[in-house]
Amino acid sequence: MTDRAITSFVERLAAVDLGPDCNNFFNHAVAENALRRRNLELYLQEMLDRRPQVLLVGEAPGFRGMRITGVPFTNRVILGGPANSFGLFGPGKGYVLPPEAAGVAAEPTATVLWQVLEELGLLPLLWSAFPWHTHQPGKPLSNRTPRPSETMLGTPFWQELAALFGVDSIVAVGNVAQHSIQRSGLDVPKIRHPAHGGRARFKQGLEQLLAGGMQG
Repeated sequence: MTDRAITSFVERLAAVDLGPDCNNFFNHAVAENALRRRNLELYLQEMLDRRPQVLLVGEAPGFRGMRITGVPFTNRVILGGPANSFGLFGPGKGYVLPPEAAGVAAEPTATVLWQVLEELGLLPLLWSAFPWHTHQPGKPLSNRTPRPSETMLGTPFWQELAALFGVDSIVAVGNVAQHSIQRSGLDVPKIRHPAHGGRARFKQGLEQLLAGGMQG
């Protein structure tokens, strides 16, 4: 995956027209979205250097997480804080938080997920079945489970990432991701989503896959 391929991928994400209860936080209609597009490009470039062999596909970005940062399973603290044990994120990399990030509580699922990945020494490529933000009608600062018709829009994007990165394993994080991937014709393992008290089972699921031969 070249820099040009990454830029093209992000631009195609930005161009998708979504329904009224969704937010394409990469589109060109909002000036601050340029920061999110750049943040995602930086993440994909950083991950390309690390050659991950696993793709974890989650559900959809949360309004306090990727919706703010532009990077899957991150929040303002992760993106703006010191680099993690994998050397990702932190100052000096070029990541920039949009002004609206100030005062937004850090999305907890992202924090839990990265804690577990660091404990296991596993660095997968992260993505979502629906890589845009779904919210309750008229409530942009809320989260909503994406509908099957919506996750179909996201299918070509995780498929392209898997192909471009040459990942060996795809793992569904939660039911929405699993059902979305199954509809594309793939049967992949599912692990518990780390949200809402799922940390222990999320970690256990990854441990079992690693023990079964999944490469980190």
